[in-house]
Amino acid sequence: MEYNKWPGNRRSAVMFTFDLDGDTTWENGNRDLPNGGKYIKSLSIGQYGPKRCIDMILDKLDKYGVKATFFVPGVTAERYPEVVKRIDDAGHEIGHHGYAHERFAGKSTEEQIEIIEKSQEIFKKLIGREVTGFRTPSGDWAVDTPKLLYDRGFMYSSSMRGDDRPYRTVIDGSETDFIEIPTKWEVDDYVAMAYNMYPAEPAGQDRISCYKNVQDNFYREFEGHHKYGLCISYMFHPQVIGSPGRIQILEYLLKSIATREDVWVATGTEIADWFRDNN
Repeated sequence: MEYNKWPGNRRSAVMFTFDLDGDTTWENGNRDLPNGGKYIKSLSIGQYGPKRCIDMILDKLDKYGVKATFFVPGVTAERYPEVVKRIDDAGHEIGHHGYAHERFAGKSTEEQIEIIEKSQEIFKKLIGREVTGFRTPSGDWAVDTPKLLYDRGFMYSSSMRGDDRPYRTVIDGSETDFIEIPTKWEVDDYVAMAYNMYPAEPAGQDRISCYKNVQDNFYREFEGHHKYGLCISYMFHPQVIGSPGRIQILEYLLKSIATREDVWVATGTEIADWFRDNN
């Protein structure tokens, strides 16, 4: 099936997403290290995202009239409630990203339900509603995760890697209305530009990728997706893309993509709803 016609007869779809992990990633990475709980410097890298980078990102999105999707762990929402409210008030979408950025793979059914429902309660109190989009932390989930989400009112996920088009998730042997909007490591700023000495990130302690090359890679991926009428989901992290230097990459993408009349830039819910109704 070809996906070269999107709303308004536009050729491709683009989803700008931000994983507002805060310090959860570094907390989890430190936990198994001797005295890891005392590594204040590495925690500050994650804290930089909600404290400083979010406002710069929101300014850029507003400049180009783009509504994005922010996947937020529950504990980050608890620690930075005003940040989450600002994102929501600006008309962006809030999505579920676990509670403490924990891996769903290996969790029991009961543990997953607790994580899902705990964060939903936080969102309900904070922004007045539960959320319906999900991204699994650290890129994997358990076999029963899609069913647990769908049974609890979730309408889409942006977690998998195996396609460049949305698709209906198969649950209990049948296609469902639970839509997957795949993303790719190739358009993840974290794998290209996140860096820390201890714990080592990346593990091999390679240098941070050249910003110009990362920008070129990200845009080439868009060009390829656009050529074939596909859907690209950029996966950014505020503490990475939101620094004064790297946010220029984001601005380049927004300026080059969001101003095109033949591109549909949308949130996860908008893409999932359209796909569900038209495919």
